[in-house]
Amino acid sequence: MSGATAPGAGGTGEGATVWLTGLPSAGKTTIAHALAGRLREEGHRVEVLDGDEVREFLSAGLGFSRADRHTNVQRIGFVAELLASNGVKALVPVIAPYADSREAVRKRHQAEGTAYLEVHVATPVEVCSERDVKGLYARQAAGELTGLTGVDDPYEPPADPDLRIEAHTETVQDSAARLYALLAERGLA
Repeated sequence: MSGATAPGAGGTGEGATVWLTGLPSAGKTTIAHALAGRLREEGHRVEVLDGDEVREFLSAGLGFSRADRHTNVQRIGFVAELLASNGVKALVPVIAPYADSREAVRKRHQAEGTAYLEVHVATPVEVCSERDVKGLYARQAAGELTGLTGVDDPYEPPADPDLRIEAHTETVQDSAARLYALLAERGLA
């Protein structure tokens, strides 16, 4: 698998980055928060690095060009690795549309000896459009928005994720449980 870069010794003190990639409204953030709740109940230190919040504070001023999206992903990856290397489970529900950007983050974790898992929340664009949590798909359809990932801007799905979640076919709780099971299998939960 492409994402596992450091074997876990187990326990609540070992950090890791769990990157949930997928289209807008795929369910990434919802799954991350469900997993975070369970991990916190067990005594893990957890941070959810939500893409919208991070973009507001760490990446203010960046646009949505390929270069700006790459820079945004690298900044988030840097913060996630910093947290993970200090014993925090960093859950990162961020689109990260380009494979090379995600690979650069994985390589940084690998170079630092920090556990990294890539999870593809593989919800079809039709389902995401129906959910349309932020109204992005409606704005794009009305001609008010361009560059929507998966519609008129590319999304490169992971070729070999550590876990593929089809959030449109299972509950949030089931998705979070599968992700928790992967962490446990890797000695990280």
